[in-house]
Amino acid sequence: MKTRTLFFALLLAITTTALAYGSEGPGMTVVNVKGSEIYKVIYRGSVGGKARLNIVDAHGNKIHSESFAGLNGFILPVNFKGLQAGNYTIEIVDNTGRYEELVSFNPLSDTKSIHVTKLVRESGKYLLAIADAKNETISVRIFDQDQRLVYDETKKISGDFAQVYRMENPFGHYTFEISDGAGKRKHFTF
Repeated sequence: MKTRTLFFALLLAITTTALAYGSEGPGMTVVNVKGSEIYKVIYRGSVGGKARLNIVDAHGNKIHSESFAGLNGFILPVNFKGLQAGNYTIEIVDNTGRYEELVSFNPLSDTKSIHVTKLVRESGKYLLAIADAKNETISVRIFDQDQRLVYDETKKISGDFAQVYRMENPFGHYTFEISDGAGKRKHFTF
């Protein structure tokens, strides 16, 4: 009895899967790769033939075009890095029609690197280093071990920046809070 039930359950699963894949017609799906500026374009065609991928900006300008032949489907990563924030239309045109999907692109914020380190040979001194800042305002706040604010400064920087901070108690524990104009914060505790 168990074998017969298992057989029918397996047969039902195979039939359902076959029907699901068999009824799937031509089309396109666009999926963002989480945490990146890359979108995967997934295309299913009805027969192997020619297809053209176009990317069009909000003003109707074609910013990318690519042709494919002899394929009845593909998965293509498309990198939006370097493009302005905005809406883009990704379309595929093949012998059966046109498939479109609208993408709202927001570039990853910044690529600057922020780091604070305690200088080993210099008692009570800490180095703040920021690389690739793009003409922005940063805020530096330093707290002691009791979470009391002991230093607060706001300055405008561009490019690479470095500054050494000397703390009164060389054996104390400190937390550096660095924030930019966009509200991003990084904490470093020593």
